[in-house]
Amino acid sequence: MPAKVPPPATIRIAKDAIPVRPDPNDKAHGHSTGISIRPGAGDEPRAGMAGGIYHTRSISRASFDRRSVNRLSTDPHVDRDVEEGDEWRDGHEKKKQVFRGRTLLWLAYQSVGVIYGDIGTSPLYVFSSTFTNSPSYDDLVQVLSVIIWSLTIVVTLKYVLIILRADNEGEGGTFSCYSLLTRYANITERDPREEIGVRMERHLSVDLRSPNRSLRANIEKSPITRGLLKTIGVLAVSMVMSDGVLTPAQSVLGAVQGLTVVRPDISRSTVIGVACAILVLLFAIQPLGTTKLATTFAPIVILWLGFNAAFGIYNLVYFDWSVLKAFSPYYAFRFFSEQQTHGWRMLGGILLAFTGVEALFADLGAFSLHAIQLSWMCYTYPCLLLAYVGQAAFISRKPEAYANPFFNSVPPGMLYPSLVVAVLAAIVASQAIITATFQLVSQIMKLSYCPQVKVVHTSRIFHGQLYVPFLNWLLMLGSILVTAVYGDTTRLGNAYGVCVMFVTFFDTCMVTLVSLVVWRLSPWLVFVPWLAFASVDGLYLSSALTKVPDGAWFTLTLSGILACVFLLWRFGKENQWRAEAEDRFKPTQLVRRDEENRLHLTEKWGGDPLSVIRGFGIFFDKTGVLTPAVFTHFVSKFVAVTDVAVFFHLHPVEMPTVAPEERYAVSHFTAVPGCYRLVIKHGFMDEVISPDLAALIYEQVRKFIIRQAKERLGVVEKVVDEEDDDDQQEPEEGDVTDAARTEEVTSGSTTATATPDTASANVAAGSSSDEKSKMPRRRGHGLGTGELPVELRDDRVAAELARLDRAYAAKIMYVVGKEQMKVNSNSSIGRRVALATFLWIRDNTRAKIANLRLAMDRVVEVGFVKEI
Repeated sequence: MPAKVPPPATIRIAKDAIPVRPDPNDKAHGHSTGISIRPGAGDEPRAGMAGGIYHTRSISRASFDRRSVNRLSTDPHVDRDVEEGDEWRDGHEKKKQVFRGRTLLWLAYQSVGVIYGDIGTSPLYVFSSTFTNSPSYDDLVQVLSVIIWSLTIVVTLKYVLIILRADNEGEGGTFSCYSLLTRYANITERDPREEIGVRMERHLSVDLRSPNRSLRANIEKSPITRGLLKTIGVLAVSMVMSDGVLTPAQSVLGAVQGLTVVRPDISRSTVIGVACAILVLLFAIQPLGTTKLATTFAPIVILWLGFNAAFGIYNLVYFDWSVLKAFSPYYAFRFFSEQQTHGWRMLGGILLAFTGVEALFADLGAFSLHAIQLSWMCYTYPCLLLAYVGQAAFISRKPEAYANPFFNSVPPGMLYPSLVVAVLAAIVASQAIITATFQLVSQIMKLSYCPQVKVVHTSRIFHGQLYVPFLNWLLMLGSILVTAVYGDTTRLGNAYGVCVMFVTFFDTCMVTLVSLVVWRLSPWLVFVPWLAFASVDGLYLSSALTKVPDGAWFTLTLSGILACVFLLWRFGKENQWRAEAEDRFKPTQLVRRDEENRLHLTEKWGGDPLSVIRGFGIFFDKTGVLTPAVFTHFVSKFVAVTDVAVFFHLHPVEMPTVAPEERYAVSHFTAVPGCYRLVIKHGFMDEVISPDLAALIYEQVRKFIIRQAKERLGVVEKVVDEEDDDDQQEPEEGDVTDAARTEEVTSGSTTATATPDTASANVAAGSSSDEKSKMPRRRGHGLGTGELPVELRDDRVAAELARLDRAYAAKIMYVVGKEQMKVNSNSSIGRRVALATFLWIRDNTRAKIANLRLAMDRVVEVGFVKEI
């Protein structure tokens, strides 16, 4: 069984677990400002406190010991453009999963149920699609030889042994090859949010051969080449998605039509109605996830392939084993030399033997390289070879059987069992392309080629198994529409195959570039295989193009429309990034301090002095780098800063759940007093719910300040409990009784003073003597500071905490940017139309902040307009 993974965590703050906001009018729990802080605010969250991301079964208390934080500046008058503690970006790039042992075998078993449904049902129709009349023995052997060697060259050699290795951290497909190239060559712009999760690995020039180096340089310098690679990647995705509409209709309709073998009187309308009903059911079960579907479908496909292999052996034994000579490539060459133009046209039927191979590569992210290689080489490939050889053996004795090769060659007594299995196999055959479209749409979203839609990870063990609800229902509607319009598999078959061959040709070219730029292979070693594979692809592609007038125009048109939409979205996003980059810079480019340590806007922004708004400002940070645009516009428009400003950024990580010690990352901007950034990293299985986000942010910032003080002072504290807790856990080091803090607010500045006597007095004011007797005793070690809490040993730290407490007590503001974009009036007509279309799509697909369930009376929207 697969290794266990930790359960998902939940970003949740229960309503009864919010830290009590300090009441300025409550004189019993504070000193001059009346601020009351809960004891233990420096600890990791536990019951009764705000905590943020929780595991459902346990609460880890390890967050304190994680990171080494930079030392605070000892001179508050010195502007250092530094973000202290800013280490959150490291170590969270997507990483390839590697499986071994029983987990690998389980994954290989699953892959049979998903990947090979399409290519595995090809024996139903390959010979009938290739021949138009009863074939001669020579013609049959020649076609069989071409089928055998096409499966061997295109699927086994090219895809299973070579192309599957060109993965981008485990993800497959043509677009993943393009994404891999963008990591090793400077050929694309990136979304600032996406840059954080990408590991660039561009080889040094001295590490490349001269031809490889020249090739990379030419690609990087040529806008035409960069645009061509981008277009090829997007077109491949579009063509697979077009097949995602066509394949379910073709396979399910073919399965239902198979019932006419036993009931020839079934009407066409009944066939279409039953097929549409099955399609609805097929797409309705997709939310169950890849693992459950694959585990359910695998026995069907395994049994189907087993039937084909067994029937093949039976036909070889009882009819004509001499067709085995088709394994010699001599007969494949004879096919082309003797058949010539007629043989070239017949390739349009032969290519159906490996349709689905494009999904094999695209589904790589859901199953892994070794699982696919294992399931293909050890089971699927031998079964398919036996199936085609056995059918040829039967047809050689009964040539008229070519019209329905599988059912005509079934051994006596096996017709009805094989019919049931064939219908079930044909129904599940489309699962390969459905899963592939989910994978590919997820990939293009990461590189901002389509609007963001919800992606559901269906497995905590296999990270690449996805479900995309919006795309699922879109594919369902498209498949039902195609089924109703076309009505039979013959017309659908004419539209099938062209996109497959385009994608296989694109894959050949993309992986060739990967081998030169990424794998650094010699051009002489790469050229011959590329020429061989490209020649085979070209032969099949040119033959498939003859189907364009008969129906293939549909998939090509749909692919073109989708590609235009993806490229338009990318064009708009690139222009948006350039416009937004104007508002992203270091804080010292926005504010400065004068000789009297007062804040001013920089000269670029007018130079006005900044007033201070009392309160706790939470600025939603879209990128997690530099200064968020909403803060820039807030400060420049209101000519003011909040007493405490926190840039809040939610950062998704491509793992099921983030380890407790890595969930929160707080950093401090030294150039702006009271300015911090909080990044919450969450996995794809973590639940994000936050009824009172401010409580979480306040607590994490406060712990960060205390942790910094401890590390700066080199303090080691030991907690000794008089009584054991029920769970036998000691309180975390760093616990302090925050009521033992006093604040003295003077004109324009805050200082904090405390003595052991005043601290004890304040504790007594907030708790009974019995409660005080149960509190842990602390022994401070280092620097001879006695029993003072660490935050009271440094006036500046105490003042920083006082500022934070005062701001949280005064007012909470969620500051959200409301960005409006407009097209520059000086743009050309074509550019204006393209960008206007992009903005219309963007305005109708933008994600909302309502999911965070913020208190709307505290939300402040700052509007600003950007020209693109």
